Amino acid sequence: MALHVPKAPGFAQMLKDGAKHYSGLEEAVFRNIKACKELSQTTRTAYGPNGMNKMVINHLEKLFVTNDAATILRELEVQHPAAKMIVMASHMQEQEVGDGTNFVLVFAGALLELAEELLRMGLSVSEVIEGYQKACKKTLEILSDCVCSSAENLHDVKQVTALIRTAVMSKQYGNEDFLANLIAQACVSIFPESGNFNVDNVRVCKILGCGVTASSMLHGMVFKKEAEGDVTSVKDAKIAVFSCPFDCMVTETKGTVLIKNAKELMDFSKGEEDMMEAQVKAIKESGANVVVTGGKVADMALHYANKYNLMVVRLSSKWDLRRLCKTLGSIALPRLTAPTPEEMGHCDNVYTAEVGDTQVVVFKHEKEDGIISTVVIRGSTDNLMDDIERAVDDGVNTFKVLVRDKRLVPGAGATEIELAKQITSYGESCPGLEQYSIKKFAEAFEALPRSLAENSGVKGSELISKMYSAHHDGNKNIGFDIEGEGPAVKDMLEAGILEPYLVKYWGIKMATNAAVTVLRVDQIIMAKPAGGPKPPQGKKDFDEDD
Repeated sequence: MALHVPKAPGFAQMLKDGAKHYSGLEEAVFRNIKACKELSQTTRTAYGPNGMNKMVINHLEKLFVTNDAATILRELEVQHPAAKMIVMASHMQEQEVGDGTNFVLVFAGALLELAEELLRMGLSVSEVIEGYQKACKKTLEILSDCVCSSAENLHDVKQVTALIRTAVMSKQYGNEDFLANLIAQACVSIFPESGNFNVDNVRVCKILGCGVTASSMLHGMVFKKEAEGDVTSVKDAKIAVFSCPFDCMVTETKGTVLIKNAKELMDFSKGEEDMMEAQVKAIKESGANVVVTGGKVADMALHYANKYNLMVVRLSSKWDLRRLCKTLGSIALPRLTAPTPEEMGHCDNVYTAEVGDTQVVVFKHEKEDGIISTVVIRGSTDNLMDDIERAVDDGVNTFKVLVRDKRLVPGAGATEIELAKQITSYGESCPGLEQYSIKKFAEAFEALPRSLAENSGVKGSELISKMYSAHHDGNKNIGFDIEGEGPAVKDMLEAGILEPYLVKYWGIKMATNAAVTVLRVDQIIMAKPAGGPKPPQGKKDFDEDD
C-alpha cells in the first residue's frame, strides 16, 4: 500500500497537485506591479519621434522592426496575467481611437510604480485606488480646459495635413510632411458631406523599390496582379464582377457519356466550346468590357475573352472583390451569366502598369468623390514599408477621431505638465489620505515628457522644471522642443504639434482603469496547466521521412 503523504495545511491543501498560489502585498501586488513596470519600460524607449525601434521576431519567425507599441505587443504574446491587463488596455485604446497605445503603457506603468512607493509607505491599497479614481475623474474634467484649438474644415487638405502631421511624426520622423500630405489627400477625397468616415476605405498597396518619397495616392484601387488576357487597358470601363471561376458551368450531378465514334467526340467538344463562346458573347453584348473574377480563369474562356476584346482580371481574395464592388458600384454575380446594367460597375480607367518591377492592375476614378482611395507605398525594404503602413494607419485613424470630435490639445508633453500642475493643487485641497495618491497621479504624468526627453538624449529633470516654470507663468501650451538644443521648450500651438482631444481622454481613462485593476488583485491562484507531457524537441527518436 502506497504511503499517504499529507499536504501542508492551508489553502494549498484544497488545490490539485501542481497548482500555485500567491497572496498578500509582497507576493501578489508587488509582483504584478514589477511585471507591469518591466513591460512599460520596454515600450517607454519607443515613445515619441526619437523613440528607438524594437526588433521583434514572432512565433512564425517573421521579423518586425518598429516603434509602434500596438504591433510590438501584438507580436510579443505576453504571458504574465497582470501585464496582460495593461496589454488589453492598450489594445482597447487601439480599437477606440487607433493611436496613443504607447501613452497608455507608459502612463499605466508610471501609475503602478508610484503606487508601489505609496504602499511601501504604509497606505492601504483601497486608499491608493480611491485617490487614483478621484484624480482620474478630475483630470478628465480639466482636460477640456486644455483644448487649444479645433479643426474647422476637414475637407481642406492643407488643414488636415497639419493635424495629421503629429501622429505620423511619431512613427516616421523626417518624412512626416510628405506622408501627412498623402494621407490627407486620401482621407479628404473619400470623406463624404454626410460626415461618415470609414477607416477601411483608405487602402494601402506596398511595392518594393525606389524611396519613400516616390509614394503616391490615387482614387480607386491598386492590385498586385497582372491582367490575364491580351487586353491591358480600357478607358471608360463597364465592369462585370463574378465571384465564381471564369469557366464553363460544371453539372451538379455526375454523368457518364458514352461516345461510339470520332465524330461524336468532335461534336461533344464542339458543343462545350459553343456554350462557352455563347456565355462570353452574352457578357460582351451586355456592354461589359472588363471581367473581374474571384476564381480561376479557364484557357478556353480566356481565348474567347481575347476574341471579343474583354479585359480579364483575377482577384484571389474575396475581401478585395467586395471592396472593388464597393468602389465600382457593382454586384458580384455568383454564376457566369450576362450582367444587367444595374449589376455592372463603372470605372474611368482600368489599366496595367509596371511599378518598379511589379506588375499592378489599377482601377482609377478621375473624379474625386470615389468611395475608396489607395496610398501606394514605395520603400527599399519590406520592414520599412510595413512601418510606413503603420504610420498611414495612425494618420487615417487620427482623421477618423477628428471627425468624431474636432477638439485638439497641445502635444509634446504640454498637456501632461498642465494636468500635473492642476491635479497637484487639487490634491493639496483634499483632506483625506487619498491626497497622497492624487499627488502621485499628477507625478505620473511627468513620465511622458521625461520619456520624450530621455529618448532625445536630454536630461528629463531639467526639462520638466523648465516646463513647470513656463506653465506657472500661464503659458499652458508650452511643450518640449525636440529640434532645439538641450532641454528647449516652445509654444506647441504655434509649432503646430497638436493631438486629438479623444486620444488623450481615452488614454488617461484606459491607463487608470488598467492600473486600478492590477492593484485590486491580492491573490493569484494558478491551476495546473492542462495537457500531457510535451513532445521531444527536434528529431530525436523519429524515423527519417522517405
